[in-house]
Amino acid sequence: MHPLLVIGASGLAREAIVVARAAGLDPIGIVDDDASRLPYPVAGVPVIGPIDRVLSIPEARLLVCIGSGAARERVVARLARLGVDRSRYATLIDPSVRNPGESPIGVGSILLAGVVVTVDALLGDHVVVMPNTTITHDCMVGDFATLTAGVSLGGGVSVGRRATLGMNAAVRQHLSIGADAVIGMGAVVLHDVPAGATWVGVPASPMRYAEAGGA
Repeated sequence: MHPLLVIGASGLAREAIVVARAAGLDPIGIVDDDASRLPYPVAGVPVIGPIDRVLSIPEARLLVCIGSGAARERVVARLARLGVDRSRYATLIDPSVRNPGESPIGVGSILLAGVVVTVDALLGDHVVVMPNTTITHDCMVGDFATLTAGVSLGGGVSVGRRATLGMNAAVRQHLSIGADAVIGMGAVVLHDVPAGATWVGVPASPMRYAEAGGA
């Protein structure tokens, strides 16, 4: 079994550790900058120190298990400055994932149980796809994007870098979700979503300030 270091003591880390063991990886430790406040094991894996500790165990593969795509990107950039290149990152795919067309999946990406990737899709690096998500033909999912549980993408959808789609959101075919956009839970997206925007509802529309909890 190949040793694996998990970056981030999170709920996603617990899910990933279970999949990693099933995939023949050996999670030997979790690194987290709050390690001094996290003395306990996570899913039976010890928290061994801050993130930079990965430099002292060069034989271990790495998996960034942080929910926010922007935070994942910051960690990867920080480690790149310290000399960690993309070859060290594992790609984690639950055995139940269906990818019959062998669509490419980037390094550091995590696909959890029940995900379906139909054909001619492309997933970038450090993408997180949570259970029972469907990615259909010709979709493109940008680096550091997050598709939470039950998301459905119609054919030819483009999801931008660091975008987040909430649980059970659905996106009509041939649409674009811009970089850093956020799609709310259960939203039905019928139009392109601009970069950095937050859209919610059925059909989805831009979130107003009052909806976000403002006065």
